[in-house]
Amino acid sequence: MGYRVGVDIGGSFTDFAVLDEHTNQIHTLKVLSRPDQPGSEILTGLTQLQQRDGLDPKQIEYFTHGTTVGINAVIQRRGVKLALFATDGFCDVLELARLKIPHIHDLFSRRPAPLISRDRVFAIKERTDRHGNVLTEVDRQSVLEAINAARAAGCQGIVVSLLHSYRNRHNEAVVKAIINQHAPDLLTSCSADIWPIIREYERTITATINAYVQPMVINYLESFERALKTMGVKPPPRITKSNGGVMGVEQAKSECVQMVLSGTASGVIGASFLASACGFDKILSLDIGGTSADVAVIVEGQVAQGNGEIIGDFPIYIPSVAVTSVGQGGGSLAWIDNQGVLQMGPDSAGSLPGPVCFQRGGTQPTATDAFAACGMIGHGDLGYNAVQVDVAAARAAWQPLADKLGISIEETAETAIELAISSMYGDTSGLLSRFGLDPREFWFLAFGGAGPMMGCFLARELNMKGVIVPPTPGVLSALGGLVADIRNDFIRTLYSDLDASLADRLATEAEALSLRARDWLSSQHGANMPFTLHYSADMRYRGQSFEIEVALEPHWLAQADVAALHDAFDRQHQQLFGHFDADAPVQIINLRLVIASPTPKPTLNQLAAADAPVEVAQQVSAWIDGAAHQVDVVLRATLRAGHNLIGPVIVAQDDCTTCVPPNMKVDVDSFGNLLITPVEAN
Repeated sequence: MGYRVGVDIGGSFTDFAVLDEHTNQIHTLKVLSRPDQPGSEILTGLTQLQQRDGLDPKQIEYFTHGTTVGINAVIQRRGVKLALFATDGFCDVLELARLKIPHIHDLFSRRPAPLISRDRVFAIKERTDRHGNVLTEVDRQSVLEAINAARAAGCQGIVVSLLHSYRNRHNEAVVKAIINQHAPDLLTSCSADIWPIIREYERTITATINAYVQPMVINYLESFERALKTMGVKPPPRITKSNGGVMGVEQAKSECVQMVLSGTASGVIGASFLASACGFDKILSLDIGGTSADVAVIVEGQVAQGNGEIIGDFPIYIPSVAVTSVGQGGGSLAWIDNQGVLQMGPDSAGSLPGPVCFQRGGTQPTATDAFAACGMIGHGDLGYNAVQVDVAAARAAWQPLADKLGISIEETAETAIELAISSMYGDTSGLLSRFGLDPREFWFLAFGGAGPMMGCFLARELNMKGVIVPPTPGVLSALGGLVADIRNDFIRTLYSDLDASLADRLATEAEALSLRARDWLSSQHGANMPFTLHYSADMRYRGQSFEIEVALEPHWLAQADVAALHDAFDRQHQQLFGHFDADAPVQIINLRLVIASPTPKPTLNQLAAADAPVEVAQQVSAWIDGAAHQVDVVLRATLRAGHNLIGPVIVAQDDCTTCVPPNMKVDVDSFGNLLITPVEAN
């Protein structure tokens, strides 16, 4: 028996969660991230764990890793320069997109510039029809001319996305072979290899994002692998996927788009595991880091899945956890616009230079500096002693903005906090409306470095049931990677009426997907692993423009039970839209399959019951809700099950600070969670 390690590398901190399989104890750690030296934070963290806890890297038996390197590259547009090879006559696919503007009520709203500009899109003479029949073979000369043009434009990679390749990838494969022969130095991504779905734009943008981040991801993963080898870690690392599962490094290098939401998904999976283990059935995970606040829906332990999630300015059409991301976090920068109005974000101080109060070179105040200036943090070291909070530096950073606004430092800082909370409120309200949820029935499970700091302020604005702060909220994303199951998605476009003509194909197509899934699991993770298969289909009434996903029972497919599929679709349509038509013809667009293999899960330890009153470490003055308050500071390590606190109160611990405003109370449950709820009015 050895160690199982989960690591989450964010913009500011790298988090470690280590399960000792012999004692079933979980050890946690935070170190500062090093985007300038990827992999060095792994060396630093494992070295500190070895010195502090006696962890021998050679005894690590399982290593998972989540990262934000992909999504950050897209958001900040730091990917590589690409060319797109498209079917002659269909070169405007990225320009046209879906002809939607980002904000329909903004008269000045503009669609984002595509990741591949029109002058780097080149026509390939070929044609495949909608049934997958090759009407025109690839014209080799047109490919050679496109390669030369891409080189002349300074492109570093090529995306090949041809019409109807989801039906037949033959022509894309021919084009790729020609590129590999004449330009092997150019990384090439084919849309049918990345995610073979119907609809030209959806398939093309997904392949484009994959290629856009691929060189950066490959370099990052190779640095990561070298760091592990240096420390003597033997098992190959696994990477968390956007869908909440894990995959091998080699798959991650070729299918980078599958890990674009890697770090985000890790946090949601960690929240799902904790909510299930502790018996909470309706949860909104609230992951606030240095750059963003990410919110996801978890009902009865099941994470809501999405398709077409927005990454920066663009959608990706791969299965992923359904997350709403807001450009507000602990590192969000404050600034005053041309009209003299205070603004927050979306730019972030990141890890370097970071918030001013972290004393790492930051000069522009952030949300974290606002909490420090108001006296709500800075009563102990953060990040497992990685940073010391300098309250005086934070206040000095806010002084110039306060002078411009003509108000006090405290009022300026609190206004900045309110602006950040307001932005989170708007997008979280949209998520609740999207799923038709009543916030009064849901808890926030707040984690990340800034989740417990800001969670209560957002929860009371949304009228949530309350806030749950787990025992180690700052490293929950790392725990999520540790408990994530091995998981992969497969898809086959059928685009057929759901009638007797399809019946003969259903069992065959389902079995073909099953064989691909089992082969993948065996090749990637070894033979004889237990697994489950979950089928679904994208279906619609004939004449509808878009489809909905419907869960299917395997025996319906094996027995070609068309009537059962029709009934399942009707029920799902009724649930989503309030009506259905049992007599209307139905189409099945895509058949989907998820294969999942479980990983061992730790058992949560029970916290000892309280046998003495709460110990108050100190009393401080803090500015909250427009007034100064005398606030108790309590050390998390001294709390026991059954302890109660009344806000305002500050709970300090190694990886974060929990800020509880007035008119809220805290109860400590048997698992050590802080359950923060509104105080009922008399």
